Parts: sequence; structure tokens; C-alpha cells
Amino acid sequence: MSELGPSPLSTGNDQLSVEAARAAIAAALHPITETETLPLTAALGRILGADIVSPISVPAHDNSAMDGYALRGSDLRADADTVLTVTGTVHAGDVPDFETATGQCVRIMTGAVMPAGLDTVVPQELCRAADGVVHIAAGTVRPGDNRRLQGEDLRAGHPALTAGQRLRPADLGLIASLGIGEVTVRRRLRVALFSTGNELRTLGQPLDAGCIYDSNRYSLMGALARLDVEIIDLGLVRDDPAALAATLDEAIARADVVLTSGGVSVGDADYTKDLLASRGDVAFWKVAMRPGRPFAFGPLHRGEGRTPAWLFALPGNPVAALVTFYAFARDGLLQLAGAKPQPLPALRARCTTAIRKRPGRTEFQRGIVSPGVDGQWEVRLTGTQGAGVLRSMSEANALVVLGHAQTSVAAGDAVDVWLFDGLV
Repeated sequence: MSELGPSPLSTGNDQLSVEAARAAIAAALHPITETETLPLTAALGRILGADIVSPISVPAHDNSAMDGYALRGSDLRADADTVLTVTGTVHAGDVPDFETATGQCVRIMTGAVMPAGLDTVVPQELCRAADGVVHIAAGTVRPGDNRRLQGEDLRAGHPALTAGQRLRPADLGLIASLGIGEVTVRRRLRVALFSTGNELRTLGQPLDAGCIYDSNRYSLMGALARLDVEIIDLGLVRDDPAALAATLDEAIARADVVLTSGGVSVGDADYTKDLLASRGDVAFWKVAMRPGRPFAFGPLHRGEGRTPAWLFALPGNPVAALVTFYAFARDGLLQLAGAKPQPLPALRARCTTAIRKRPGRTEFQRGIVSPGVDGQWEVRLTGTQGAGVLRSMSEANALVVLGHAQTSVAAGDAVDVWLFDGLV
């Protein structure tokens, strides 16, 4: 089992702040180390397991940044037009094997290799060219302008990308530009997911009186898919000790992370907490936040010599489950997967309505961010903010985050928002 270090999961506090909970989670987790090699075409979204070291310099030669005329910077005149004789043309892909003398230049295309001795390119639209002669007005360019230097982007033997980078489309293009067709990535994190509750029904089942359909699993599977993890869907588990124990043991055996919703709040059956506590060092926290106060986290033991599976037990209310996932589980899963820290995308926006808020807890409100009439970002709430009102979460494109010490917000005040793009 991994050592938890000096920051214990059980704090002894009646309520834990969001910041303290996030810090305790970060201090406890250590990334998986297993890697695999994939073709570049299959690597989008995966986490780089080793540095990509450039085998070549990029660009490989000094080259032109635009279509125009390549010349010696020393030939440029400061007091009158520079007049040069055109002695040839160089296209991208050509290897120029001729020399140019003082007072001469060559027609050159974007990306073409600069001929020996030439160090400056003047854009064609800034020249007057006729009958093999080019006129360049004084002050049009300076020596060295519009030339890309060899190794300007990357030098051979230097890292192009470092381990922990989550590969994006531009990263794949960068790797391909180096002639590399395979990459070493961390294996996918395995996350076992299930919901608990006698009142829940699976899609396709009849909806009995007093029951609701399980929505949390689908919301959370969507959130997990954005993180490119391997999802092990263990379905819906009734509040039955034997069934819960069997599902929990299967999850621990198969996954790196066990993600549950429901069963950790005040009033839940004692056996739920007993089952979790008996399988590891689980901390049952009351986090000073709204929504999402009950939350459990900790290692679940898998036997001698094996790393633990990590439990993230989320509240059962649909909005609370998603908010606690974004506040705690998202960063924890990325850390376990070996990714570099990826702070939540946030901005400041002007709030269009007043919000009542007492200090001593972090509050997350659902909102819609859009540009105001003055072009500045503003945010309006989506209506009823109850922890079970999933529609208000669906209508939102951001969470308004009111900090632990913050008090009420007046209309027009600036507030922090977490944008769903990049988050969900």
C-alpha cells in the first residue's frame, strides 16, 4: 500500500474545507507506472509515459517564412532603394546548389531552404520586380527578417514533449513532424463505477411508486469518458450487505479506482460505511460545501504487495455527485493516471443577480456564462439550485464558485466560474 505521508486523511475536524480536502487527496495519491506503446493514430487523449526526444532539428535548415526574395542583409541600403538582380528560384523541397554574389537575390517560396550566404527575405508584395531586377524601398525590411532558423522550434536531442502530457491534436502533429510513429503512454486508469439505493431503478425497468431512475451512473460515465479512462460499469446495487460486499470486492479486484454515488451521508445504513471501512483506510468527511457535504475517500486494500484501489464515494443527489466529482475526483484521477497538473479552467465573470452566501463553506451554483453588452463576461444562474435538480446542471455551461470565506454577492459583483468546456 502507498504511504499516505504526513497529511492524514482523517483530520478530526467536524467539517473539512474544500481546499483542505483537495490537498489531502493530492498528498495521498501516487501515479500508476505501467506503460504501453501505441501507434500515433491511437494516442489522442492518452497520457505520455516518457519524454519525446527530438531526433532532428526543426526546422532542419534555415528557411523562408514567406514567399518573396532572399538576399544578403548587408546589401540593404538605408538611404535609397536597394536594387538586386534575380539569379534563380527556390521552391519548398529544393536543395539550392548555387551561390549568389553581392548585389544578387533569389526568388524564394515559403518553407524553402535559404541558399548559402543569404539571411533575409523580403515579402513579394513589398517589392517592385521587373525584367529580372528587384527594387526594395529603404526601411522595408531589416537584416535577418522573415528567416526561420535551423532548430528554432526544436533542437535534435532536446525534449519535444515531456512525460505526463495529455496528448492533444497539435501534440500528435508535433510528434509526426519528428518522424515518430509510435509513442509510449501510461496505461489507461481503470475505474469501477456503481450506484447504490433501493429507490433506484435501471433504465428499461418499470418505475415503481416512490422510485427514480438512476441518473448518476450516466452523468459520471460521461465525465469519466472525458478523462479517457477505462470504465468498468458494475451497474446498480441495492442496499443489501451481501450484494454490496460482492460488488465492492469485484470493484477492488478489477480497478484502480472505485467510484460510487450514495451511501455515505448521515442516516445511511451503518453497514455501508462498515463495509467500506473494513476494506481500507477510508475517511468519511463532512466537507464544508454546498452541494455535496458527505464524501468519502481513501485506499481500499488489495492484498500484500499490491497497490490499493482508491475510493471516491460521492453523495447520492445528482448535482452533488457531479459537483464533488469535479471538485475532488477529477484532479485525483488525472493525478493517478500520471498526468501533469491540469488546473480547472476558470475565469472571472460579472454576476447578473444577487446571491446570498454565508462564510464558512464553499458553494457551487449552476450558471450560464455569456458576453455582456459591453463585451465583458457575465454569468446568470440557471434557476432553482437544489442538489437534486439535474435540469439546472444540464442548462448550465459553468459552475459559479463562491469561496469558503466569501459572503453574499451583489448584482454586478465579479465571481469565479469553472467553465464546463474542458471540465466536462
